[in-house]
Amino acid sequence: MPDAPAIAFQDVSRRYAGKAAVDAVSLSIPAGQFVAVVGASGSGKTTLLKTVNRLTEPDDGQVLVEGRDVAGEDPVGLRRRIGYVFQGVGLFPHMSVAENIAITPRLLGWSTEDIDARVDALLSLVSLPLDYRRRLPDQLSGGERQRVGVARALAARPGILLMDEPFGALDPVTREALGLATRSLHEKLGLTTLMVTHDVQEAVILADRIIVMAQGRVLADDAPRALLAGHPDPVVAALMDTPARQARAISALMEAG
Repeated sequence: MPDAPAIAFQDVSRRYAGKAAVDAVSLSIPAGQFVAVVGASGSGKTTLLKTVNRLTEPDDGQVLVEGRDVAGEDPVGLRRRIGYVFQGVGLFPHMSVAENIAITPRLLGWSTEDIDARVDALLSLVSLPLDYRRRLPDQLSGGERQRVGVARALAARPGILLMDEPFGALDPVTREALGLATRSLHEKLGLTTLMVTHDVQEAVILADRIIVMAQGRVLADDAPRALLAGHPDPVVAALMDTPARQARAISALMEAG
């Protein structure tokens, strides 16, 4: 019997005030894949992501993680074994970098020695100096805080990493560097990564596969190269043409100068 996908959505729907935020979505994400979900605001991409770790409960359908229906899982235990990174990070301001990273391992009962070793290993993985252990979040730049957020999400060695607009508040240079670092971590640690982003260029560069959503439905699901080559749906085609339009605009400006 083949291995179950890391994440599977089976006719998943979620409604708010009678309106579908997610509308009968069925998807399967195999282990080890980096998947980006893109779409306009209100397309349902974040709602879909949050059904994986039960931050949002679907009204219909099933969400399976490694073959098990998450509806039957303890939500706290589920979240402790799935990494989650979101815009704004949400670090505890009164806790040091090391204490923030160590939250989940401590809740899982790891020894002090194992926690200390894991914090050091993760700081190295996300390219932060070990002497940052004692710093507080307000002593860090935005990019450094986001790196700590990634380290915290990976602290308990999850196989699945969920990312909800993780780099949206960062400047372009920092955003690009952290995105590439995250892709490197995905490969190095053998993760399954599901990332929501409004930045099509970011999705094209980082992901193995792009899912385009609009009005709660999946309009397209394919490799970046295939979607860039064109799509019959005008919404998908316009969205995927964004990087090319930006490149043409920059080229025109340079030629005019």
